[in-house]
This record gives sequence, C-alpha cells and structure tokens, in this order.
Amino acid sequence: MAHILTAVSGSEADIVPITRALISVSDKAGIVELCTYLASKNVELLSTGGTAKKLREAGLTCIDVSDYTGSPECLDGRVKTLHPKVHGGLLGVRGNAQHEKDMEENGIGKIDITILNLYPFEATVAKGAAFEQCIENIDIGGPSMLRSTAKNHAFTTIVTSPDQYDEVKATIEEHGGTTLAMRKRFAARAFSLSASYDSAIASWFTKELGEESPVVTRVYKPEFPLKYGCNPHQKPAGISSLLNANLPFTVLNGTPGYINLLDAANAWLLVKELREATGLAAASSFKHVSPAGAAVAVPLTEVECAAYEVTPEAAAKLTPSALAYLRARNADPMCSFGDYAAVSDIVDEDTALILKKEVSDGIVAPGYSPEALEILKSKKGGKFIVLEAKADFKPDAVEYREVYGMTFCQKRNDVVITKEHMTKNVVTKGGLSALSEDAIRDMIVASICVKYTQSNSVGFAKDGMMVGVGAGQQSRVDCVKLAGRKVTTWYLRQHPKVLGLQFKQGVKRQDRVNARVRYIEGDFTDEERTRWEAQFETVPEPLTTAEKDEFMKKATGVTISSDAFFPFRDSIDHASKVGVSYVAQPGGSVQDPQVTQCCDDYGMVMSFTSVRLFHH
Repeated sequence: MAHILTAVSGSEADIVPITRALISVSDKAGIVELCTYLASKNVELLSTGGTAKKLREAGLTCIDVSDYTGSPECLDGRVKTLHPKVHGGLLGVRGNAQHEKDMEENGIGKIDITILNLYPFEATVAKGAAFEQCIENIDIGGPSMLRSTAKNHAFTTIVTSPDQYDEVKATIEEHGGTTLAMRKRFAARAFSLSASYDSAIASWFTKELGEESPVVTRVYKPEFPLKYGCNPHQKPAGISSLLNANLPFTVLNGTPGYINLLDAANAWLLVKELREATGLAAASSFKHVSPAGAAVAVPLTEVECAAYEVTPEAAAKLTPSALAYLRARNADPMCSFGDYAAVSDIVDEDTALILKKEVSDGIVAPGYSPEALEILKSKKGGKFIVLEAKADFKPDAVEYREVYGMTFCQKRNDVVITKEHMTKNVVTKGGLSALSEDAIRDMIVASICVKYTQSNSVGFAKDGMMVGVGAGQQSRVDCVKLAGRKVTTWYLRQHPKVLGLQFKQGVKRQDRVNARVRYIEGDFTDEERTRWEAQFETVPEPLTTAEKDEFMKKATGVTISSDAFFPFRDSIDHASKVGVSYVAQPGGSVQDPQVTQCCDDYGMVMSFTSVRLFHH
C-alpha cells in the first residue's frame, strides 16, 4: 500500500503580498500589461526565453531564470526551470521552520506568483504535425511549475490564462496581495488544466499506437448558472464550456434557460444545414427540442398569404430570412406558440417585425442588423432571448453525455444531407426522371428536419416548408398518423370556409390560430363550443367531414421523409391520404420490396438515402 504523506504545517495568511513573479507564457496576450502593473508594485520579474524577450522589448526589467538559478538552459530548451531554486521557491511552506532553514541554506528565494500557459500541444496536433514535432510540443517544465504552485496555494498564486489577469490586478490593488479564496480557485483551475492537458496527450499517444484510450479526461469551465434545469426542482443547473474552448453562442439579450439552449443548439444546426444544402435562407421554430416547423425561402401563393394573415403585396416585399421564418412558423402555428426560433442568415428588420407579433421565447442567428436587434431587445419587456451563433465555432468530432452514472460517447452526427442522397437510388417506377427539382428540395428539407427531431420521427414537406412533423413515437406508423393529422390541418387552413371565418375585433392573433384549428377538428365539448363561438361576429357553419374529405382529395406534391426505414407498408398507405407524392427513407428493411410496391401502387416516387437519422 502506498505511503500517505501527512500535511506540512506553516503560518496561515489570507493576504499574501507579491514580491517575486515567475513568468513563462506561450500565449503572450496581455502579459506586458500585467507585468507592467506588477513592476509598478516593485515585484521582481523572473522569466524565460521568448517571454523575457517580450518583456524587455516593452522596457521592463526582468531576470532570466538561468541567471537566477545559476544553471543555463540546455538540451534545446528542454531544461529551463527544472531546478531546486525554482521549485523550492514555489513549494516552500512559509512559516515552517525546517522549510525556511532549507531555503536559506540553499539560497532559495520565495516565488509568490507563477504566470504561465502550456505549450500548444493540441494546436500542434490539430495542424497535422509529424509525430516527432507533436512530442516536442509536450510541455514538461510548465506543468511542473503549475503543479508546484497550485499545491502550495496557501502561499503561492498560479495564473494560467489571460482571462485571469484583470482579477489578479484588481485583487492586489484592493488587498495589497492575493487572497486565499482566489488562490484556491486558481489552483483548482490549474489542476483541471493539467488533467485536461495530460489527457489530450495520453489520448493522442494511444491513438497513434492504434489502441483504445486508457482514460478520457474532460475538463469543464462553468460559464453561467441557469435558473433551473428541465424543471424548477432541478437545481443547481448551469452551462459550462470545455476548458480552453468557447461556447457556440454569445448571449446578446435575455437570460436563456436549460431547454432554451437545447432548442437553440438543435434549431441552429438545422437551419445551418438547410442553408448549406439548398442555398436558400432557412428558418426553424422549435419546441421541446424538436421542430414544430422549418422552411426555406420559397415565395408564398395567394392562398397561403390569406392563411398566414399576410397580404400578397407585403409577402412580395419580404426578405428571404423573413419569408423563411414566416413559413416555418406557419407549419404548425398552434405548436409554435412560445417557440425558439433560428434563422440561417443575418436577421433584418423584416424578420424582427414578424417575430415581434408572435409569442416566442428567443432566437439564434449568425447576426442582427442594428434595427432588428433593437426590436428584438424590446420584446417580452426586454426579456426576449437573443443569441448570436459564432461562425468559427467547430464542435469536437466526438460528443459525450452523462446519464445515471454512465458516460456515453459517439461520433457526432455530422453527415451532410445533399441532393445526391435523394438521387442516387430512386427505387420506384420512373426512376430519377420522375423527381423534379422542387421535389428534391423538399426531400432535403424534410430529411434535415427529421435529423433534428426526437425519434422515431417522420416529417412532411411541401413548397420548401415542413407541413407536419411527427416526433417521439414508439411506432413509425403512429409518427405518420400524428404528422399526417398536422398535414391535414395545414391544408384545411386554406379551405374557403376557414379563410372566411369572421372574428370579432380584438381577438388576439394566437386565439385566431387556435380557433381555426378547433374549427377544422370540430370535436367541441358543449362548454368549449360556447366559448369558441363567442369569438365570431356570426357563428360559423360547421366544416363537415364530407367537405374536408373533398378538399383533401386535391392534396398532392407532398414529400415524406423518415429517420429510419418503413418496416411495413401501413405508413405509406396512411401517407397516401394526405397528398404524398415523394418518399425519402434510408431503406434496409426486409420489407423494402413490399414498401416499394406500395409506393408504385400509389404512383409515389421513393428514394433510398442509405442514411439513418435517429436523434435522442
């Protein structure tokens, strides 16, 4: 059994004045300013190599570590700071008689603060450097000084990032030295950095050997707290970033919640991929981590204008972003109530004005015009959440999730859905020639949409927009029935009797939306009917089943996409009732021949994409 060391006692102090600093940084951002401040407080500066050169160029006086230790740098710089005068100065316990005696006898001075960051090992690997160059960029002296300083945090301060410099200066200015609370926090961050750094080296080295990594260390930096998690009783909650990495969004307004951010991440990825795949501005409307709607910028018909409460003249003037969000929101406006929106392009004033009149929690986009941002900031009494997606953010190839003591990892679902997926394997009669460009576009829209929908899922699309999304059902045919009901509602919102409903003055927009849907469904209770009828100037005549069936016979040109294969023909049979003409699915079922025959029976065109898109 390993021998466990006992604690070494010494004097206790909250405030430790800074008299000598050791500086060795590869990231030199802000280092001159910090050292200028320290020099103004009569702090002696020790430094090495390029850092010392940088400080001297700025007119600062610093002592080379080799001069301080009396030992020159050697072995191509591999040995610079590995010396008792350095580590003794960092590890010596103040007020401990034996330590004080040892330090005096060996000419070891106290070092009160270490400012360092490590060789850029991960950046070297990311650039595709040769094995030998990657090895050379493994820092030895840096982690050693980091750990020595952090271990002795009762007396010494370890600073590992430029984002800590301002706090160091402010604390010294206020207290005349560093506080124990700050030294503990900085030490914890330093040990986390050390663990992350060593894990990256171990993972890379093991991968180079072609073996499973023996350990995975992921270190997180808390960014901001959340009010609660999924539910109010789930506290604490917060958002963290990977250490030395950024979050994918910047918060421009409001206070996002746990589910808001889950919606934002999925909604943004969906519209980003739609934009890349179609070349059109895209938008999505998310609720509970699944899309209520998604669309690309395709001009509206006159009937759609009437159904979506926009005049043809106004619709013709809409910018692509505004048009895409108007379509996305009107796929299922009842479910989009209180949505989280995403737009692929810069949000302009037109788009902001559409959002202004809708009940919505927030939006994520790559940027905002000044006019749009002011409109959005004023929404919800200033609480509307506005996130700006970072264009240069690159997620890790492997993602992790912790559930009930288990850590899952998988390669991120970074498959890019393209036109080729829809055209390479058309299995029904007529082949590729039976697919129009509009149909291919809708196949892409529906497939990318189900990629970001809770499985099992199917999605129906027409004219560049989702018109029905069926999410999270255990059987595929139930997904089709759920989404199919939404398609029927979308179509029937364009029925002349629905368009002709005469609401009283003052009936709110969302109440009109809900009233139209209930009119289409028609299954009122007596109490509900009384309240519903009170919204109209004249009580509407019912929309009969026969009228609905007759109108739905005109439905055509709809695309259905499924996140996995159709195991039976029943899904296609049901899809035929809502105007489906095109089918996109992975294929791979033993029932593929029967499903293909079913599509041929109904005159549908079906493509096998060979890509399953489960999302959990």
